Amino acid sequence: LHGHVQFFSYRKGTLITGEFWGLPYSEESCASNLCALHIHEQGDCKDAHTDHFMEAKGHYNPTNCPHPAHAGILPPLFSNEGYAWFSFYTDRFQVTEVIGRSVIVHSQADDFTTQPAGNSGDRIACGTIYSTLK
Repeated sequence: LHGHVQFFSYRKGTLITGEFWGLPYSEESCASNLCALHIHEQGDCKDAHTDHFMEAKGHYNPTNCPHPAHAGILPPLFSNEGYAWFSFYTDRFQVTEVIGRSVIVHSQADDFTTQPAGNSGDRIACGTIYSTLK
């Protein structure tokens, strides 16, 4: 599983674009072609084989809202034979607020109901959000 996500300041929010390849998918089950995408509190993406990225902590949620109103809840990835590309706008946070945090891909879709994290399955990928500006 590989990918990248970019964050751009736009108006009073953030434009987010990205792509992933190597996502899980199934030709028999449409539901398995959806993966949750979240911003998590910490940018610590230790090896998945030892801790399943648990050092990234919970969802980014600066206003302490119930799920799915967390600022870190992003639209799901729609895997097309393991590939997903996305672009969307959010006013839930500014780019500077998420630098140093992480983006986590989960093995299942977020149900947008179950507390505290949407029953999204295992954490299967993690990337630290950093600034390219000097």
